Amino acid sequence: MVKTKVIHVITRFDKGGSAENTFLTVQGLNKDKYEVILIQGLAEESLMGPEETVAVERNLAEAEKSGVKVITIPELVRSIQPLNDLMALFALIRIFKDERPHIVHTHTSKAGILGRWAAFFTNITIIVHTPHGHVFWGYFNKGKTACFILVERLTASITDKIITLTEQEKKDHLHFKIAPDEKFTVIHSGVDLAAFSDSRINASTMREKLGIPPEAFVVGTAGRLTPIKGQRYLLEAAALISLRKPDIYFVFLGDGELAPELGHMASSLWINNIMFLGWRQDVPDVMSTFDIFVLPSLNEGMGKVLVEAMALGKPIVASNVGGIPDLVTHNHNGLLFPPADAEGLAHSICVLLHDPVKRKEMGDRGKVVAADYSAEAMIKKIDRLYGEAIS
Repeated sequence: MVKTKVIHVITRFDKGGSAENTFLTVQGLNKDKYEVILIQGLAEESLMGPEETVAVERNLAEAEKSGVKVITIPELVRSIQPLNDLMALFALIRIFKDERPHIVHTHTSKAGILGRWAAFFTNITIIVHTPHGHVFWGYFNKGKTACFILVERLTASITDKIITLTEQEKKDHLHFKIAPDEKFTVIHSGVDLAAFSDSRINASTMREKLGIPPEAFVVGTAGRLTPIKGQRYLLEAAALISLRKPDIYFVFLGDGELAPELGHMASSLWINNIMFLGWRQDVPDVMSTFDIFVLPSLNEGMGKVLVEAMALGKPIVASNVGGIPDLVTHNHNGLLFPPADAEGLAHSICVLLHDPVKRKEMGDRGKVVAADYSAEAMIKKIDRLYGEAIS
């Protein structure tokens, strides 16, 4: 049996959502059916700490052990760097010429542009792209955003299939006329749900390790500390809530370029009981201590971390933006508030803070929602898409 050769391309192979999605895909594809190659950048822009770096190296080792060939292109970076971008484009062209894959599957905006054009220049038969969100708002000024939209439209013209993580992400692409409807397919980002099963986690023990009192109310979030994730609005909300309930705990999981600024902001707002835990390997255990999970993003493709929180039975408070409403139905498994609205966020947290019955009901409903987002389901859909494209 001749295997189908697939090359996946991504710039930043860290522990973020897009990289984890890519990792689960390349590892999970049937190696009796597919020959899988992963091309990655160095992910230096992620400013990974030692623990995250070790975790990424473990992922790469697991991928290779499962039969994935890993190739690193140092010039393949996330930010716009014309010289590096040109070098990365030529490197991709050389690799595609040598490997002659049946399918090139790119991930995220920058790798999507360079990887798809390299595939086009080398006459690759099938080109697939997963944006993992978009940059149509929340990232750049109007002029720069318009340029990105134009480039995405041009590149979509040479793309066979575009995978969006949610229906809303697809609608956003259609709204900006990136490509016709028939080029899109929705495949939710998969999650290793077994790791977030609350049956294997002792939240009380974790609270003791973190120094959080057993009776304390905990509001938590997780994600890279970067402007688009909107953590500053959670800090502003925390300051408002602390005026009325000074014993509440606020826990931030994750690291990133905004860490020093957010720490300084927390000090200046005089917020009690705030914890910046950085990046950790025991994310499920730490999240198990939360009474409410908050995602205050300004733009979000899907919000994979929401599935993880729901798998743990946590009620959600999240911004009503991007693909988040596809996962969180207002007043069903969580509460939605307008993005960049600290007062609205504080109000939503307080609603759940004072209603334990509503928290329990929302958490139980969230578990049902999370069950549809397994890694196995995602890989089956991607396998089906590849098969349809080839045939």
